[in-house]
Amino acid sequence: MNPLLTRVILGLAFLPVVIWLLILLPAGTNNFWQVYLYFSLLLILVLLGFVYFIQHDPALIERRLNIREKESKQKWLVLVMGISVITIYMISGFDKRFNWSDIPVWLVLLADLISLCGYMLILLVFKENSFAGRIIKVETDQLVVATGPYAHVRHPMYSGAILMYVTTPIALGSWWGLLPVIIISIALMVRSIMEEEVLQRDLVGYSDYSQQVKWRLIPAIW
Repeated sequence: MNPLLTRVILGLAFLPVVIWLLILLPAGTNNFWQVYLYFSLLLILVLLGFVYFIQHDPALIERRLNIREKESKQKWLVLVMGISVITIYMISGFDKRFNWSDIPVWLVLLADLISLCGYMLILLVFKENSFAGRIIKVETDQLVVATGPYAHVRHPMYSGAILMYVTTPIALGSWWGLLPVIIISIALMVRSIMEEEVLQRDLVGYSDYSQQVKWRLIPAIW
């Protein structure tokens, strides 16, 4: 079996345990249809994306699985975002237990759809830019990408991530779960600024690209 495939399968095998510990246990019940719907839809997209890239760009998967941040500031940002994501799930679980929020079914379904669109945007970024890695670094043979979502914003992967995280708590039936999203959004904005500094310095042609594409994350806003 392909070693990359083995690692992904092993990672996904822990997903039910993670869901139970972070969401269902705080919720105090397994009767939580929002959780099952959200993660089932997300899992389908994750698997479809993996199948595509393992065939067309295995180097992308290799980079994203094996490379980790070494710079201390980026490590802290990644840690803050990771804790914030965990907090989203736990708050959503406690929200279910104590009935803090009352989100209508239609809004939950809409949030599912928008969140999936956010993840699809991330997959499109990977398709356009094989160097969209987990760390801020310019590779030797890396070129400026100005097509696809990069024609509209300079950091579309972070745009997709914010879109996902903003709608995830609503998809899980929680208004209070939006609080950690504020931290995640700020962290991604800070990370995009740090990334810009590296790209402006090390990536040939990026300065011209940044003049052509004015917006970092949200067209006509920022």
